[in-house]
Amino acid sequence: METTMTTQSSDFYQRLGVKPIINAASWITVHGGSIMPPPVVQAMEEASRWFVDMHDLNQKAGDVIARLTGAEAGLVTAGSAAGMVLEAAACIAGNDPSKVWQLPDTTGMKNEIVIHRAHRVNYDHNFRTAGAKLVEIGNTGATHEWELEAAINENTAAVAYVFGPRPGGALSLTRVVEIAHARDVPVIVDAAAMLPPPENLSKYIRQGADMVSFSGGKGVMGPQSTGILAGRADLIEAAYANSAPNSESIGRSAKVCKEEIAGLVTALEMFVDTDFDAVQADWRAKSAHVVDRLSDIPGLRVELLEAQPELEEPDSNHASAEIHFTPQWTGPSRDEVVRMLEEGEPGIRVRVRSYTDSILFIPVNVRNGEEEVVARRLREILT
Repeated sequence: METTMTTQSSDFYQRLGVKPIINAASWITVHGGSIMPPPVVQAMEEASRWFVDMHDLNQKAGDVIARLTGAEAGLVTAGSAAGMVLEAAACIAGNDPSKVWQLPDTTGMKNEIVIHRAHRVNYDHNFRTAGAKLVEIGNTGATHEWELEAAINENTAAVAYVFGPRPGGALSLTRVVEIAHARDVPVIVDAAAMLPPPENLSKYIRQGADMVSFSGGKGVMGPQSTGILAGRADLIEAAYANSAPNSESIGRSAKVCKEEIAGLVTALEMFVDTDFDAVQADWRAKSAHVVDRLSDIPGLRVELLEAQPELEEPDSNHASAEIHFTPQWTGPSRDEVVRMLEEGEPGIRVRVRSYTDSILFIPVNVRNGEEEVVARRLREILT
């Protein structure tokens, strides 16, 4: 997963007038996800030379996902968000052709998906895309078991669990699974940004989740427009019935081409064989470099945030550097600093949080040598 800074612009981007950037903001879709390793690109190029039966390809790719996740079955999706649509569709319509055709009209079907209020995010729109009605339980501070028990009724299609927000306020996944399964209700998980660590590929399945959706274009470093859906064989079969290449399905618009499937499978096989101790050490060293270069500037508090994957938050699975603007800071505002980074040459993207006056340097997409460019530019702006 090592990448080195390049000084050569892509002829394609140059022709279009698009400027490549340094991405110190993580695996974010708006910045292009991740950089695919050469074997992934090669697999996609090789796949482009032939026609295949897409049903056969999807089945064989799903077998690989099942083997690597420990699930009964798997499916390559058009990203984790598309996976969420298929999770909901599978639980609502199953593989009944008439119900598959009817979605997103859920008349006559179980259509309620129970979700923690603490898990409400932009992406839960994807459950609603399939026609689901979201039923909230708890609040941002706490959720009681009786609230989940009371929310499940004859119209409940599934209980959703979202890894992304801070986990405070939600019941544990294992307890959610126990309560839902006692009432014969499946549990569907959105774990888009929870890879790495690689153990998470199988962790949520082992904890009893019935379907789990991951991004294939973030930490797995596959094509940005791919995802991984793993789970129970009957539900994956239903998800496929609601997916492309089937023309009657709500998921037809989220088509995955043969080249993307080849890239995702190759990336996933490489992902599970990666030495993540070495990768984590590299990410920490890049973050520490930024901290060392900026920590002496008056009015700033610069800290090295250590990786804490046990927190199960997307930005806790790697080290990073955070630059806090304290009340004693007299220089440009955080937003002005971000703007100057973006407008420089090359443009630099960093992460900001809505709830704190700080800038985050996230190293996962920073190529070797680029951490020096980022630290130097920040020092020029801040001094």
